Amino acid sequence: MDYVNCQLCPRRCCVDRTAGQVGFCGCPDTALVAKAMLHQWEEPALSPKGISGTIFFGGCTLKCAYCQNRAISTCATGEAVDSAGLRRIMEELIDQGAENIDLVTPTQFLPTIAAALLPGLCVPVVYNCGGYERIETLQALEGLVDVYLPDLKYADNGLAARLSQAGDYFPVAQAAIREMVRQTGVVQWQGEQVVKGTIIRHLILPGQVENSLKVLDWIGETFAPGEVLVSLMRQYTPMSGLAAPLDRTVTDEEYDAVLSWMLLNGLDGFTQDRSAADFSYIPGF
Repeated sequence: MDYVNCQLCPRRCCVDRTAGQVGFCGCPDTALVAKAMLHQWEEPALSPKGISGTIFFGGCTLKCAYCQNRAISTCATGEAVDSAGLRRIMEELIDQGAENIDLVTPTQFLPTIAAALLPGLCVPVVYNCGGYERIETLQALEGLVDVYLPDLKYADNGLAARLSQAGDYFPVAQAAIREMVRQTGVVQWQGEQVVKGTIIRHLILPGQVENSLKVLDWIGETFAPGEVLVSLMRQYTPMSGLAAPLDRTVTDEEYDAVLSWMLLNGLDGFTQDRSAADFSYIPGF
C-alpha cells in the first residue's frame, strides 16, 4: 500500500504519485487535510455526546455530480500533512473532547493515514468512505479501523456511471462491505456508543426510489440481523447546476417508501427527518 504505481482504489491508475504523477483523484503523495473539526452531525451511535473528531481530506476517488463537499472533493485541496502531523491533529482533537477520530474520504491518502494510526488511539477510528474500495487496500487496514462507515450509494450501475463515473460501483462496493464486516464482526456497543462494527449509509436520491429499494434488499439478504446497522439518509441537498430530478430535495412520499422498505427488511439503524436537507449541515471549507 503505497503511492508508487498507485492502486489504492478500484480505478488502479498505476501512476507514480511520488514522482508528481496524478491519477483520477488528482492527489499528490502527501495527505491533504481540508478541515479538521469537532463535528456534531454524525450518527448518534458514533458520538453519543455529539463530538466526532472529524478530518476531511481533499480529493476523492468518485466524482458524484451531487456531492455536497464538492469544494474539497473535486480537486486536490487542503493543507499538506505528513504522518507525524496527521497524528498530532488526531491527538489534538481527542484532547478537545472528540469521542472518535472520523476519517472522511481517506482512501487516496491511506499510506500516510495508516502510519499515523500507529500506535492505536484511545478512541474508535471511523473509516468514513464512499464504499468504492479495493479489498486488498482494506485488508491492509485490518486492526487499524474500529468502525467502517461506508456509503452504499447505488445498486444500479448505470446510475453509478452517470452520477459518479463508476460503472462498476455495485459489485465493487458489495465486495468491499463484505470485507469490512469480516474485519469488524457484529456491531459492538459500549454504552450508547458503537465501538466496533460496520454502519452502512445510504443517501436517498430524488427520483431514484427503485435504486434505494434494491440497496436495502441486498443489505437485508446479505447480513444477519444486528450484523450491521443502516443509516438511511434524507439529507440530499441540491447543488447548483443539476438537472431534474436532482435539482430538488427528496419528497415525503419518496422517503416514506424507502423507510417502509427498510423496516420490512428488518434492518436496524438510524433515520433522518426533513430538516437534515439544509445547507447549514455542510461544513464551511
